[in-house]
Amino acid sequence: MLRGEARFGDAHSVLVRQADGVEQHVTFDRCLIATGASPAEPPIPGLSDTPYWTSTEALESETLPSRLAVIGSSVVAVELAQAFARLGSKVTILARRTLFFREDPAVGEAVTAAFRAKGIEVLEHTQAGKVAYADGEFVLATGQGELRVDKLLVATGRAPNTRALALEAAGVAVDAQGGVVVDATMRSSTPHIYAAGDCTDQPQFVYVAAAAGTRAAINMTGGEATLDLATMPAVVFSDPQVATVGLSEAEAHRAGIETDSRLLTLDNVPRALANFDTRGFIKLVAEAGSGRLIGVQAVTPEAGEIIQTAALAIRARMTVGELGNQLFPYLTMVEGLKLAAQTFSKNVEQLSCCAG
Repeated sequence: MLRGEARFGDAHSVLVRQADGVEQHVTFDRCLIATGASPAEPPIPGLSDTPYWTSTEALESETLPSRLAVIGSSVVAVELAQAFARLGSKVTILARRTLFFREDPAVGEAVTAAFRAKGIEVLEHTQAGKVAYADGEFVLATGQGELRVDKLLVATGRAPNTRALALEAAGVAVDAQGGVVVDATMRSSTPHIYAAGDCTDQPQFVYVAAAAGTRAAINMTGGEATLDLATMPAVVFSDPQVATVGLSEAEAHRAGIETDSRLLTLDNVPRALANFDTRGFIKLVAEAGSGRLIGVQAVTPEAGEIIQTAALAIRARMTVGELGNQLFPYLTMVEGLKLAAQTFSKNVEQLSCCAG
């Protein structure tokens, strides 16, 4: 094991500069790139001159800011914004578009409504044109006026740690964000060089990285394992939670797939009524004609506990009719999947509590 900064010399060697300045030349038959990612800094004038937080500093802080601004609109921004709000901070989120703008629009709308109801200020279509810091206070210039806070959390995504690797020397291709482009076997554009985790062009989730690393190890030692991300579930641990799998309507249409969709609000789900919490919805996206389930989006309490059932249904190529005919235990949140499937052919408001 060598500790130091590595960069490729060519397609079969790396140069490792160690702490003492000595550079060591290491040759290889196969190589795995697993350098992870780091918080990305958006190009906001003045930002780099301030002591802003990334997720690392936010989670390590031993003090609670009275006023916190969060720049970002996706997973990390939303989860930490709500956490600090619940700890007692006055939180303002600045979203360049809307919350979760890459997802079905209903997702962002539901989370925004839930956040505003709890006193979290969500400023949509808002950017910080300039950031300054003086006398322990951040000053953000926005199109909606000046915002003054005690701490500023920047959570606008994570950039792959590949810039200093000299990947071009090894012929390894990257995407626009700097992620190593890999195929289903974790091979890069240079076949004997593999990559796994957040340094690649794959989704940045720990379970994807773990699965990718396992498959890379198998393939580097003579095996042939693949990673299928077609039914990859994703969960945001906000309240209510956000969980998705498969295709949204927009993604399906971009892929040339005609869709038939239904959205079931939680006031139709007995478990949600029993919990006195009907915030959110469950949406099913089916292929028009065949009725095959191709996507699910859920904004519900414990949505993460629902989504794996949806993932298995999609992987099994079930139709919404088949899903609606399955037995689901009464008074569970996952029963909402069955009820949502039944809305393709029935009016669930007219059904008894657990009608089959």
